[in-house]
Amino acid sequence: MPDSSLVVLIIIVFLAIGFGLVNGFNDAANAIATVIGTRVLSPRNAILIAAIANLAGALTGLAVAKTIGKGILIPDAITNLTVISALGAVIVWGSIATYLGLPVSITHGFVAGLAAAGIAAAGTQAVIWSKIAQVGSSVAIAPILGFIGGFTLMVLILWLFRRVAPDRTRVIFGRLQWLTAAFMAYSHGKNDGQMPIGVITMGMVVYTGNPGLWDNVPFWIIIVSALSISIGTAIGGWRVIKTLGMRVTLLRPVHGFAAEASAATVIEVASHFGIPVSTTHCISSSIMGVGATRRLSAVRWGVAGNIVTAWILTFPICGALGYAFAKLLQLFYSG
Repeated sequence: MPDSSLVVLIIIVFLAIGFGLVNGFNDAANAIATVIGTRVLSPRNAILIAAIANLAGALTGLAVAKTIGKGILIPDAITNLTVISALGAVIVWGSIATYLGLPVSITHGFVAGLAAAGIAAAGTQAVIWSKIAQVGSSVAIAPILGFIGGFTLMVLILWLFRRVAPDRTRVIFGRLQWLTAAFMAYSHGKNDGQMPIGVITMGMVVYTGNPGLWDNVPFWIIIVSALSISIGTAIGGWRVIKTLGMRVTLLRPVHGFAAEASAATVIEVASHFGIPVSTTHCISSSIMGVGATRRLSAVRWGVAGNIVTAWILTFPICGALGYAFAKLLQLFYSG
């Protein structure tokens, strides 16, 4: 008869892999929607570049993984129950959102699910509210920076290339967009790609009782996590790609370059400081910013409004699911 705690750890590992896959399904659009929307790369080549760059990003640095793994709940509240509940919440919501073609923050969904599961299991004192406030502030700050960055960079490019023939500009930025698409995918992997790493390490700490694992995360955890999000990206969430790449605004290579460069820079800075931000929020707002440089009506604000609504709903939906799953698991364990 296998050790029950080992069985639970295996379940957490498989759920964390599912988490990474769903993240890749939905957030594949973050890295490749613009480059497909501008028709610079074929979908196959775009997905290949994104998968490789996502893998590279997920393999570099552990700051975000540590924030997720030991910064949201107090140590006593980090249990198999809370981890499984949070994973279940974000997998369910992420799958539904991807099916509906809505780009949402898988990162924030997990944070909301984990915090709510912690409250269900141990009360409000289980949550490290200062870290929640930091994550919450990024919900407003990251999209604002993405919009301003995309708008400003686009205006600068238009001024610098005002005397360059449009065909020549298209060729230049079509080539440059290969780099920014890879940079966007890399930054996505470095931030969102850390999520499964933090989750599996949490499970290992609970199983072994050794918090020192955070100082030396086993390499197999990093590899498994990085591969899960890359495979998810390779499969692709085509409905989300269509929403971001083709429905928000008309994109040309120069617009794709500006949106990707500004969004990836914001994400990279956040990753450096271990702040889990939404790559979805950053790239979506950057696309809106570059579109607004033509005129405000160039952005399909109805589509943008649906995207923002999905961002907002992510918190209460994942929170409610995490809380409900935790209560159900409590009944199961007590029974």
